[in-house]
Amino acid sequence: MANHKSSLKRIRSNAAKRLRNRYQAKTTRNAIKKLRGVTTKADATPLLSKVISMLDRLAKKNVIHKNKASNNKSKLTKFVNTLS
Repeated sequence: MANHKSSLKRIRSNAAKRLRNRYQAKTTRNAIKKLRGVTTKADATPLLSKVISMLDRLAKKNVIHKNKASNNKSKLTKFVNTLS
């Protein structure tokens, strides 16, 4: 157990941040799965912009690596462009 007041606070704040990060990352993963399930380009285009925004936000906060976000955005954009 931690002995210092500041370390106790750090433990609490890290736990809160961890939960928030997990929630945002899981929400983004679910949005990606939903986008991959779409069959028409008209439905996929607005979803793509939302997913790209979510990925950028996660990368900015270092929840996911910036290259992972970039790779996901690239693959999803290619996927949407192949739809008709």
